[in-house]
Amino acid sequence: MRKRILTLIGALLLGVSVIWAQTAQSPAASNQKYTCVMHPEVVTDHPGNCPKCGMTLVPKKETEKPHDIGAHEARRPAAPHAREMHDMTAMHTSMQSSVDIADPMSRESSGTSWVPDSTPMYGRMFMFGDDMLMLHGAIFPRYTNVSTDRGDDRIDAPNWIMGMYSHPFGENAQLGARLMMSLDPLTEQGRGYPLLFQSGETWHGNPLHDRQHPHDLFDELSLSYSQKFTRDLSAFLYLGYPGEPALGPPTFMHRLSAMDNPDAPLGHHWQDSTHATFGVITLGAVWRNVKIEASTFKGREPDENRYDFDAPKLDSFSGRISWNPTANLALQFSHGYIKSPEELEPDAKRHRTTASAIYNLPFGNDRNWSNSFVWGQNHDTGAGKTQSFLFETNYQRGRDTIYARWERVEKSGHELVLSAADEARIFPVSGYTIGYVRDLTHAHGIDIGVGGQFTINDMPDRLERYYGDGLPYSFEMFFRVRPSQMMHDMSAMQHGGEMAK
Repeated sequence: MRKRILTLIGALLLGVSVIWAQTAQSPAASNQKYTCVMHPEVVTDHPGNCPKCGMTLVPKKETEKPHDIGAHEARRPAAPHAREMHDMTAMHTSMQSSVDIADPMSRESSGTSWVPDSTPMYGRMFMFGDDMLMLHGAIFPRYTNVSTDRGDDRIDAPNWIMGMYSHPFGENAQLGARLMMSLDPLTEQGRGYPLLFQSGETWHGNPLHDRQHPHDLFDELSLSYSQKFTRDLSAFLYLGYPGEPALGPPTFMHRLSAMDNPDAPLGHHWQDSTHATFGVITLGAVWRNVKIEASTFKGREPDENRYDFDAPKLDSFSGRISWNPTANLALQFSHGYIKSPEELEPDAKRHRTTASAIYNLPFGNDRNWSNSFVWGQNHDTGAGKTQSFLFETNYQRGRDTIYARWERVEKSGHELVLSAADEARIFPVSGYTIGYVRDLTHAHGIDIGVGGQFTINDMPDRLERYYGDGLPYSFEMFFRVRPSQMMHDMSAMQHGGEMAK
């Protein structure tokens, strides 16, 4: 198995090196200027690397004009905070999404979903001429202790890594590619990690309960093509094997409000569980800040073999409308028909409806507040409708981050694998989580933080016969390793050249 993983990683590195070789360009004429996308004040007459951040310089486009600024605003001196916020916004809009050439990169999230335009980006970006490669991800080495008769304790490390690549064809067309991988099959093993009242998928032919299943080695391998027809109108085609259909909010690990929480939400299989689907085709159209999408995809969830590619089958469909009315707000509503999602119930059919609101508020000077509200409903064959509600919040100030999550999910006795007497009953269960992370290294390429979180669960009295009569709770201590925020260098430059503390 290790040989297979090393071979895959080797192939990925070889692919990156080939892309580098193919996209390398010869020096331009002497009148061509080069600049850094992170530090636009750096301008040279020859290609090379930025002396401030080391990124590859790109050809400077002399015809570029400021976005969305009137002439009277451009002439008026701005306050330091206003200048900072404008520069940060301008940088966000100057980088394009790998899915749709008309969208800013900061709006891009999992699959084809949107987050607010003002959302900070954590990653490393590399430019090869006009081509862009973005890398980001996270790993959480941790100790978890879960109470009750169905709890467990263990040491593990949930993780993921993602690469996004884009190649423009002139000013109005673009080819995009994305790869997302996880070593969960090694760090979480087949059963996944302990998580009270979690359900979904199988292990050794039995339904999982009170554990979060591991993700596949490959969670996304997708291509997209986008075309801009006018300044306000664009369209894209997205193909994933695996990929994510237009159903639900951005997946939890790609929502900033959840990015510091190592655990999946209890409502994962009511809200965003289709993020790793082996066979997806999505067609979308964008008018200004409104997007309409339609997808066809495979309804069956990934099987227990986390290293393979499941056979594709387009037997399900979904539609989603997204709207970013302001730079700080992203709204979506979606509905989908999912055929035979569970291996143990091949004749089951599911209708899923979701709605979400994500609000992000940047304060400048290395401070940000992100919030998400998600509602999801499953209507299963013979089981009726069940609801899920989730609210997440994450406040980051310099090296310190505090976050919280509240959720309530209606789960059947069948989902929780209870006895026959309770199998058809619906049990509302809740979770209340608060956590804190302190960065040991911050804004120097890699953020390494140490943190912990505590969760209290609420359940009906009837479940005490299965979980015990004590207070259901869990706690964990972890390290969080991820790339630094891409805006830190610019913010530091505007505050005297020192990194934000």
